Amino acid sequence: MQSHSTLAGTGISPNRPTRVAAEAALVEHYARLARLAHLILPPALGRHRRVLATHALLQKSWSGARRTRPGRTVPAPRGGAERAPDRPIHADPGPVRRSGAAGTHMPGDGTDRDRASVVPHPPEPRQVRRRTAEDAHAWLREQVVKAALRAARRSSRFRPVSPLPTVLGLRLFPRAGGADELALDRELARATPEVRAAFALRVLEGLTERGTAELLATAGVADPDAALRGAESLRATVGPEAEPLLQGAEFDPCTVQTRPTDLLGRRRRVRLVAVGAVVLLAGAATTAALLPPGPAKGAPTEPVAVAALARAADPDRLVRAPEERWADTGRVDFTAWPARGARADDRALLARALDAWVRGAGGRAGPPGLRLSAAADTRATPPMGPARLLFAGDVDAHAVVLLHDGVRLARYAEPLSGRGPVAFDLARSDDADVTTGAAVVAGRSPEGVRFLLAPWIAESSVRDLLRPDSPARRLGVSRDGVTEPVPGAPAGCDRAPVLQLRSSTRIVEDHSFLLADLGEVTPVHLTWTPAPGTGAPARQPREATSAAGLRAWARTACVLPGMRGTGVRAVNRWEFARQSLPERAGAATWTCVRADTWAGRGRVTVALEEPTGRNRPVTGTPPPTGDTAACGRFGQHLLAGTYWTAPSGVRYYLAAGSRHLTAVTVRGAVSATARGPALAVRSGADGPVRLTGRLSDGAELRGWGG
Repeated sequence: MQSHSTLAGTGISPNRPTRVAAEAALVEHYARLARLAHLILPPALGRHRRVLATHALLQKSWSGARRTRPGRTVPAPRGGAERAPDRPIHADPGPVRRSGAAGTHMPGDGTDRDRASVVPHPPEPRQVRRRTAEDAHAWLREQVVKAALRAARRSSRFRPVSPLPTVLGLRLFPRAGGADELALDRELARATPEVRAAFALRVLEGLTERGTAELLATAGVADPDAALRGAESLRATVGPEAEPLLQGAEFDPCTVQTRPTDLLGRRRRVRLVAVGAVVLLAGAATTAALLPPGPAKGAPTEPVAVAALARAADPDRLVRAPEERWADTGRVDFTAWPARGARADDRALLARALDAWVRGAGGRAGPPGLRLSAAADTRATPPMGPARLLFAGDVDAHAVVLLHDGVRLARYAEPLSGRGPVAFDLARSDDADVTTGAAVVAGRSPEGVRFLLAPWIAESSVRDLLRPDSPARRLGVSRDGVTEPVPGAPAGCDRAPVLQLRSSTRIVEDHSFLLADLGEVTPVHLTWTPAPGTGAPARQPREATSAAGLRAWARTACVLPGMRGTGVRAVNRWEFARQSLPERAGAATWTCVRADTWAGRGRVTVALEEPTGRNRPVTGTPPPTGDTAACGRFGQHLLAGTYWTAPSGVRYYLAAGSRHLTAVTVRGAVSATARGPALAVRSGADGPVRLTGRLSDGAELRGWGG
């Protein structure tokens, strides 16, 4: 790798911006800069301190920006020419040298001859604003890298130096990623801060080698080239997935989860502090009694939390998206829903709904007869700011209000007769998209379930998953987006009604998809992944509305009732292998049904589907936490096995794996090895086995089933 000079380049802003420009750039690029600082800071800080340190560094990063005073000349750093800050920016065109031979414009080198041939070309104001914003962002990036590297060098003593943010009684940490993110985090932990900085600048910021080296040199790195070599080595180890992995939740300090600290220890510390406070207050009272009275002061300010709850309970502060926002936005989710319903302006109804959320979820006495419920993994807490209004209107025998606070959906339903309980349901909705944010349960009655559809839904119908060859029935929708009642699923598995929706061509997402009601506020998105050899790309879930997808889900629909009330967001059926059965008994399909929850956890059910239609679950033991990467984006290889009895009565052990398996081995009650992704061995045994497979890259894969 060639050596790089440390002159100003594309990675460094040569001018210190004004505080206004720096603050604007920080607000615009906060999440991006936070991810950069978080990657450079050492993992040894711990996840909680690392998050706080990241935000403390960012909130101080703009403090070095210059203050502009009329008539005062501010020298530009690193040898730049002095200029007056109150002079219009476009009046300083910068030196340009004109070549005498070909008339080509080249940057001047600062000599007198260059200055004598300056040709002023004032840039357009829009170009100046864009250049100013880019310079401010580059300068902030440089400050963040400098501060993070300084903090990393003294990580054993480092504490957030800014008084903000302050978190008491809670531990903050980013959401956990999968196995790939964990492996990358370990690699980063082994690297030096300089290598992590170079890696982040190259992968996340997209800087060139020269720009990265220049920025590192400016940040005080003694050997930028060595840091670049380490970063390129790390990049080669991670492969092409480096950028998607770094963009994941594992490395995002702006999207965090919370857990309490040591509650017993905190209780003891609070008691000690309270005793000390009593002593101090007694001393202060004695001192105050001996002093003459001072001037009257105003009333004490309201606590921040109380003020936030007051704003959240104010119906006049509800956020309402414009009617056509959904058709022209880069974020097609609940934030793009307009406020709909005949009672969207009923201030009294909205006030009652907000009061139920603020007081009922806050542990205080809510409205009489309030019945509060929260879906799995959903916080039953008040909103800490104005919520977004999605709907307010009469649905069947209830007045219904649907609200969204950015991460949760809230459904308020009070009986129109004035008799009966008032229901308030909460459910997670973070990271919703065009499919998982396409419908919300508006009401339930003996006639069925009514859904409020997203504004981007162009067509809606109902079909029975257990009858894939029957056509879908068109579903009527009101002007406000509320559907006709959809019959609920019976207690058994005689019928499995699902919504089949098609999105509008106005969002360039003209495709149909399936949603199933599992008893919560939001329905579940159903997808499928076809078996190898069908001509479909590997490991790519798709919508289950095709004839093949519907036939596949007809064999799996009866697993859905067992997922009711578990906070499921999406379910995918993956046909990971097909195997010819012994004794010419036909072909069996190995399936993995993965249910992903809104909390990010995944649960799977692996089964062998026989040609007769019998579904034989694999008895493998899932992880004790109920969470696994298997059958998902971070668990793209699978091997499973089970005992099977042929029609002749002969017993076999069968095993099969996904397409990258090159060999299968079983040991224990059965001992055999087979080349390829499948194994079938005759055995009269019925004991536990250890199943392993060999992947095409030589790695070993532990199998499911015994």
